[in-house]
Amino acid sequence: MHERSSVGELAKQLRRELDRYSPGEKLPSSRALVERFRVSPVTVSRALAQLAAEGLVVTRPGAGAFRAQPHGRAAPAGDTAWQEVALSADTTADLVPRSVDASGVLVSLAAPSPGVIEFNGGYLHPSLQPERAMAAALSRAGRRPGAWGRPPMEGLPELREWFARSIGGAVTAAEVLITSGGQSALTTALRALAPPGAPVLVESPTYPGMLAIARAAGLRPVPVPVDADGVKPDLLADAFRASGARVFVCQPLFQNPTGAVLAPQRRGEVLRIAREAGAFVVEDDFVRRLVHEDAGPLPRPLAADDVDGVVVHVCSLTKATSPSFRVSALAARGPVLERLRAIQVVDTFFVPRPLQEAALELVGSPAWPRHLRAVSAALKVRRDAMTSALRARLPDLALPHIPSGGYHLWLRLPGGTGGTSEAFGPGGESALAAAALRAGVAITPGRPYFSAEPPAGHLRLSFAAVAGTGEIAEGVRRLRAACDEVFSAPDGRPAPGA
Repeated sequence: MHERSSVGELAKQLRRELDRYSPGEKLPSSRALVERFRVSPVTVSRALAQLAAEGLVVTRPGAGAFRAQPHGRAAPAGDTAWQEVALSADTTADLVPRSVDASGVLVSLAAPSPGVIEFNGGYLHPSLQPERAMAAALSRAGRRPGAWGRPPMEGLPELREWFARSIGGAVTAAEVLITSGGQSALTTALRALAPPGAPVLVESPTYPGMLAIARAAGLRPVPVPVDADGVKPDLLADAFRASGARVFVCQPLFQNPTGAVLAPQRRGEVLRIAREAGAFVVEDDFVRRLVHEDAGPLPRPLAADDVDGVVVHVCSLTKATSPSFRVSALAARGPVLERLRAIQVVDTFFVPRPLQEAALELVGSPAWPRHLRAVSAALKVRRDAMTSALRARLPDLALPHIPSGGYHLWLRLPGGTGGTSEAFGPGGESALAAAALRAGVAITPGRPYFSAEPPAGHLRLSFAAVAGTGEIAEGVRRLRAACDEVFSAPDGRPAPGA
């Protein structure tokens, strides 16, 4: 019998027998089910994952599987009734023309010319990607029975279960949708949560791709400043009151571009402020798997501490694997989940099953934790190499925060808006980027990361898309040459760091 048929038959049998167990009672162990039904451990695992995705059982790593509490009698973990108001509220704002400006996204997607060092990349260099493990996973996935058939529209139950466990807290597989990359997931979330013309609160600075999504949907991004500890709660509350927004998009862990981590004392405040405003928090947890070796324990996703359905969580495998490995997840609870599901089905139908099967093979293989450890060590080495090179060659480019995760540094140019030289402010970024490209290094200007007027000129430099530390040192040398060209005034004023 094919594995898929075995999984379906076993799930059907277990579903019939659930009434034998009280809510919360433990089911027989996987080993007992293997022996009783004469199936493989993989078949048992997949059948239990299917029941978990249906909300019938709850699996706890190391403890086993338990019958889920009936929805009608279970004590509510939180109140999601407020979402009916938030999802149906009319907006009085004027409609915003829908326009698509992809320039901020294309900077990190466009391949540089031969010989140009890529300090603007948004993905791991091929030498850091798990190419062999991905190839092996795709090969094994392609041979799975039914691998080329139509998958469930919400995603494979086993993959939804894996993402639910990685998010943690009370998130279950039944609350997870598999999506095609983080960008697609963010697009679905914003379309589901805000009507055209509505304001949406965003961190300032923030990811240009998210700003492009918002504007393309006719939304009005409203900036909320961040500092070294993440978004400022008092300003977030002010922005909700002033704008009437029902959505706040944030990156609490290794924020793009600042690298900031939302401070522990601010996490609960952000959720409380959003809940009181009747608003959703879209949590873009994009680089949790690109933590550096010296980071220490990471805070849980906001979704893991959310009981009232405030958080719509987005996470992805892409950043830790390859730009073409576009497998991600949306997690939410309450009525909003069905709206997210409906929009995704209309937009994309489903994520191709072979890619989902390959994702399962990859994250379930011994190569996966080895890859994450190797990347963690390599990113720390590269970060330190770039930091040291910048301090030695360009000490006047301020580096206010050195992140312990992610793949980039955020630098502030000397001077700023209203300064003595426009070349030192936001207007000088384009000139510097052009000079850097002539010198043989591609950099990312800071202006696209701001939804309003920036306070100063900035650069974002990636250390993950290059071949190694030697290329980092050479890239910084070339960047210094570009600074000499742009910032040296006719009166002989020296460039930064001279």
